[in-house]
Amino acid sequence: MSPTLRLYLAFTYVAGPIWRLVHKRRLKNGKELPSRLPEKYGVYTVARPPGEILWFHALSVGESFALLPLIERALADRPGSHAVLTTSTASSVEALAKAALPGRCIHVLLPIDTPKAVRAFLGYWSPSVAAFSELDFWPRLMVETHACQIPLILINSRMPDRNFASRKRLGGMMTDILGLFQKLLVQDKLSAERFAELGAPDEQIVIAGALKAAARPLPADDTTLLDLRQQIGNRPIWCAAATEKSEHEAILEAHAQVLERLPGALLIAAPRFKADGPGFAEMSEARFPAVSRRGKADDLTQETAVYIADTFGEMGLWYRLATVSFVGHSLIDGLEGKNPFEAAALGSAILTGSHISYFSESYDALIKEGACRIVSSATDLADAVIALQNVSDRQTMTHAAKRVIEARSMVLTQTWAEIEALLPKPG
Repeated sequence: MSPTLRLYLAFTYVAGPIWRLVHKRRLKNGKELPSRLPEKYGVYTVARPPGEILWFHALSVGESFALLPLIERALADRPGSHAVLTTSTASSVEALAKAALPGRCIHVLLPIDTPKAVRAFLGYWSPSVAAFSELDFWPRLMVETHACQIPLILINSRMPDRNFASRKRLGGMMTDILGLFQKLLVQDKLSAERFAELGAPDEQIVIAGALKAAARPLPADDTTLLDLRQQIGNRPIWCAAATEKSEHEAILEAHAQVLERLPGALLIAAPRFKADGPGFAEMSEARFPAVSRRGKADDLTQETAVYIADTFGEMGLWYRLATVSFVGHSLIDGLEGKNPFEAAALGSAILTGSHISYFSESYDALIKEGACRIVSSATDLADAVIALQNVSDRQTMTHAAKRVIEARSMVLTQTWAEIEALLPKPG
């Protein structure tokens, strides 16, 4: 065991007060749910069901949604089992409550990385396997899970530039942690090479592709969707989703150009962080006479030029309404892209900036099939939104995106096969 990992594990014995202080502040700022916070300390109100428990972990909303079809498949193949899905954020609690979990699946929050909380979690749920999505894993949790002889598997993982640089700085600690996994399922060849460079055994690494391509479509309330469609009427709609503050000025400039050529067009702006809603509204109001915020329950009228969707768990609405979607976190240098398959699955034509290293494998497949367009400026974005008002051009893109999704359905099958191989045969 590396000295760095030994030092970290020693620190976890005294880290409890620090966690409590952090959570006190987060509660004050509305970033934690008081009723669910005990789960992070290994205290649960839901009873553990009898029999086998399959444990899946994802950081937050997008990552957990990508796991739902996998959980459904697992529970269908093992009817005597239950699944525990852990996440780390309050936003995931709200979103998963709206999404309707698969039957026999329980959602709880991941324990903090202290011996007491981790051991309470493992002792209570006693899972038969632990499948961690992407790169969200904590050393104490990994060490304790391995010590309990629970098979560990990393799924749907990738290693983009920024993550690779930060993990390299961990040195032997990262090598130790990766060595605890029995299998590492990665999205692309570059990630496989980087995991190997970090010390993961070559024979444990499998290139499986992106699980998010096989994720179920984001949910939407039918009544709400119908109401919004009636409010919008036949206006042209485009969406700017998962955006960062640094992109907002360019997005608003693009919409101004769209309105010059397409009077009556509506921009639905869904910033990555709900807290960015008020600032986005202020910037929008400086340019357009009518701006509404969903976070304030403002009316959406025929005069509304920008509708700011600063809420959680409603992206399924916006992608269903918008014929064209710009998937943000991609327009400005230093950003890394966001998942394009959520829009693709709901038939919205996809635009993105060129800074998409975090999802490069996904975008490469879409671009190769003509299912996505890259834009580099506000004018470029406006031109693409206008061009895709042509139904034929738009359908060419959305049909291509569906072909990519269908071709990737085997990712789910392969991922479940690798997990199931770690479990005892039922019966």
